Amino acid sequence: MMYNNWAGGYGHYGMMSAGWGGHEWVFGLMALAAPFIIALVLWSLVWKGLALWHAARRGQYWWFVILALVNTAGILEIIYLFFVAKLKWGELFSLHSHAGHDHNH
Repeated sequence: MMYNNWAGGYGHYGMMSAGWGGHEWVFGLMALAAPFIIALVLWSLVWKGLALWHAARRGQYWWFVILALVNTAGILEIIYLFFVAKLKWGELFSLHSHAGHDHNH
């Protein structure tokens, strides 16, 4: 049986002659990346939830829409919370009222 190396690892009869054609590394890479992807999703969900909650409570509906639609792995959410809403770390999970804040942004 002749082996055609140029045919992507397929043998004479069109069947793969060895494993996945040498692409087993893809599965290893996926296994290594999975925990990082899960951590990134959880990180993003926490910040998105906090930012959406504060934007809604402050009546900043444009910010709410922008934050809901744009996914930046938490970056835009952190910018909103600390630089636009000017919250302190201890205020992130606080249930205090946002009365008195400017609601036009």
